[in-house]
Amino acid sequence: MCHPSRREFLKTSAAVVCSAGFGGGPLANSLTAGESSRTPPSPPTLSIKKGVWFEMLPAKLSTADRFKMAREVGFEVVQAPTEPDEHKAEEIKKAAEAVNIRIDSVMNMDHWKYPLSSSDPAVVEKSLTGMRTSLHNAKLWGSDAVLLVPAVVNPQTSYHDAWTRSQEEIRKLIPLAEQLKVVIAIEEVWNKFLLSPLEMAKYISEFQSPWIKAWFDVGNVMFYGYPQDWIHTLGNSIVKVHVKDFKRKEDGYAWVNLGDGDVDWAAVRQAFADIGYSGSAVTELEGGDEAYLRDVVRRFDRFVLGRG
Repeated sequence: MCHPSRREFLKTSAAVVCSAGFGGGPLANSLTAGESSRTPPSPPTLSIKKGVWFEMLPAKLSTADRFKMAREVGFEVVQAPTEPDEHKAEEIKKAAEAVNIRIDSVMNMDHWKYPLSSSDPAVVEKSLTGMRTSLHNAKLWGSDAVLLVPAVVNPQTSYHDAWTRSQEEIRKLIPLAEQLKVVIAIEEVWNKFLLSPLEMAKYISEFQSPWIKAWFDVGNVMFYGYPQDWIHTLGNSIVKVHVKDFKRKEDGYAWVNLGDGDVDWAAVRQAFADIGYSGSAVTELEGGDEAYLRDVVRRFDRFVLGRG
């Protein structure tokens, strides 16, 4: 589904959270008969570009053929991982251009092993170097955003330190982001940090920079609340979106295909419409063959866009 270290972090974090259980109850009985009999308005149909995480495309294919398949099954944009090799980065650019599909964004790959919140200057510098590479990749590929997990809270790094250290380091990247005209998009990924939409909104607003925005993941926040609440709270700070579904189980959880989990897609669509979001949404699921990818596109149309 994603970068291995990122995915493993999600798995290990889930074990603790799932033990707390998940709540949910019936609607209040105070509705009048007239109110309860009304048909709720249909959620809107959205104009959001269909995106796919590059690693979902069959690894057995060449880079060019992976982009070609993405286009043929119905995706409009791709999110690509950081590529430090300049020659390979150029090849990726040419491969995407050859099939007329845009590399919409870059997933920075060095923020897990080398978090900006580390107390080790050498680790932080490696993280900054990775982000600089990602920003230059984005400029080369014509992307307008780089995904960044800003910090990781762990036994060695307190919440306060994660906040202050990461902000200090990210501020060093803003001049380059402004120069290249590429947004640094902050994402919450079960890193024990930015655990509520209010915190995330505050963290981003403190930069007071148009080059620091939010990357919102519909599935990730199911542990901490409701995606529609996060969308309304983050509002126009959301610059990019990940979509996947999340299924609660008695013995834990599962990442599932769009529409097979507990995400209230109608409420999510309404929330995106309320804030006027019209960017891209990148599917971040398990990879598969052409038939599987076509099914993902159909599900995207139905659940994310509200078509069909």
